[in-house]
Amino acid sequence: MKIIQLLLLVSLSSVTYGQNPLFIPDTLSGPNINLTVQNGTHQFFPGQVTSTYGVNGNVLGPTLLLKQGDSVYITVDNQLADTTTMHWHGLHVSPENDGGPHSQIYPNTTWSPKFEVLDKAATYWYHPHLHGVTDEQVSKGLAGFILVRDAEEQALALPRTYGVDDFPLALQTKAFDLSYQILSHTNADSIMMVNATVDPMLDVPAQMVRFRVLNGSSQRAFYLGLTGNQTFYQIGSDGGLLAAPVSLTRLLLTPGERAEIVIDFSALNGQSIDLISYASEFLNGIYGSVAPGMNASMPLTDYNPNPLNGADFTVLQYNVGTPTANAITTLPNSLATVVPIDESTADKTRMFTFSPMSPGFNQLNGHFLINGNSFDHLVINDTVLLGATEIWEVKNNSTISHPFHVHDVQFFILSRDGVAPAANEAGRKDVVLVKPQETVRIIAKFEDFANENIPYMYHCHLLTHEDNGMMGQFIVIDSQVGIEEQLGANRMSVFPNPTKNMLNIISNSEIIKSLVISNLSGELMFNKIINSTEALVNVSELARGVYVLRINTATGLQTEKIIIE
Repeated sequence: MKIIQLLLLVSLSSVTYGQNPLFIPDTLSGPNINLTVQNGTHQFFPGQVTSTYGVNGNVLGPTLLLKQGDSVYITVDNQLADTTTMHWHGLHVSPENDGGPHSQIYPNTTWSPKFEVLDKAATYWYHPHLHGVTDEQVSKGLAGFILVRDAEEQALALPRTYGVDDFPLALQTKAFDLSYQILSHTNADSIMMVNATVDPMLDVPAQMVRFRVLNGSSQRAFYLGLTGNQTFYQIGSDGGLLAAPVSLTRLLLTPGERAEIVIDFSALNGQSIDLISYASEFLNGIYGSVAPGMNASMPLTDYNPNPLNGADFTVLQYNVGTPTANAITTLPNSLATVVPIDESTADKTRMFTFSPMSPGFNQLNGHFLINGNSFDHLVINDTVLLGATEIWEVKNNSTISHPFHVHDVQFFILSRDGVAPAANEAGRKDVVLVKPQETVRIIAKFEDFANENIPYMYHCHLLTHEDNGMMGQFIVIDSQVGIEEQLGANRMSVFPNPTKNMLNIISNSEIIKSLVISNLSGELMFNKIINSTEALVNVSELARGVYVLRINTATGLQTEKIIIE
């Protein structure tokens, strides 16, 4: 397979294709949205048919137009032969509606989440999140935009006519075999595309034009700029508008991140200009640079030769034409009210450490861990109290950068190695790049949703890393409800309770998969795989007090209050 991929890299990179008009996805809106996940085909290359996945079509999915405060009911119909999920990346929804790995949609079945749109006006996206196959399903085409509007954004004089002066741009790189079929879990991603269009061009009017840029790639980061280092403006990040436009000549965008940018084409009528990834300017240690690890000699299979790595390449060509009626020609000096969370209000600080499973020279070809753990469906890694404000301190002890995504919340970046974030990173975020040996501190408030049984995820958004276990899960519990009201129907016998030393757990009928004990502040105190109908747990080392025992089985989770005397 490696030889085939290398041959394909050489053959495809040496061919010049004609430019293709950029595909702009259709839109869907309203209180009821129907999405069908289906097989399809697409011609990425002239005369070559590639098997794909799509939503309501052959590849990618429609753009969902939502309004803050509205309630939406979505039906996802899975017509694939494979199980899938659908995650609303960046949206603040309950865990049962989040579409993580636990919300599986089996072939020929539907899943119907319903939620109120609580989010700020911003660019979000949706994609599968089934553990182990996320990269395959996204690479084959399952991804779509979500655009949220709100009153604050609507009151601003900004470009917002979809497909006229407001365009979605899904940036992806893919790998293909010699039959032009999409490969996953590979570093041979030599083909650049935007909205599933290879070598794309877009006609734009000579005025201010807004682009909602998504890095939907499996692994590749982009360092975006314009021909001749022309200035552009970032007006929004993952979770909403910035406080004011930020003038840039370069924008780093890593997998999962979104940025809203505005380009002023007013003086370019009749000309063309390119959006370029200046990957030659990357430092080592980021996927897309000359060397993906800090140590330039560390190998990564199929990473080289790849003509995109460490090289400047065109992402999209803009052809500038006549301005529209009522064109936007200037940007407001201020945009949204952005109030960062005060660090002094934090209730707790958690530590997250990234590390290679197999440290050493070949670590880039291995798996990566968070706090020494690989993802396990049955293990809750963290418990958060509803209403809590938390600081998460994320340290990267590996030699490659990892974009860290947190479900449920938008967070603010407090610092990078003690330094305050740049202006374009000062808004709401749900993905942050953590560079090798860097420590990033973020802060978030966990509001509105609690569920003892269904967790949220946090993970690296390099999809190969995520699929290989660089992911954890947390639950949010409501301490105000009273712990007795949160406990489920008893299927297990737990005794003696209170206890001083030993705790017996006996199942009436089910296999106990794992046990988790947390204190009332949500700290993990005990975590063990069981795979039996009974367990004997020594709790003598726990301090006196009240704890929460979570018993995971194949059919659900039972929660018990236990008292250590």
